[in-house]
Amino acid sequence: MAVPKRKMSRSNTRSRRANWKASAVATTTCPQCKAPTQPHTACPSCGSYKGRHYGAAERTDHQG
Repeated sequence: MAVPKRKMSRSNTRSRRANWKASAVATTTCPQCKAPTQPHTACPSCGSYKGRHYGAAERTDHQG
């Protein structure tokens, strides 16, 4: 396994780490209620996905 022979400088280390960025979450609009949702998941506000209704996906007011 390769081991570095010299210590890597701070500028090299920080320039390498500068490319680690968080990406924004992709959202789409629900075709029934027009609420923003994540793609390929049931809508959290109305519970529909591909024309079907999923009651477990709807949000509840209290978190158990």
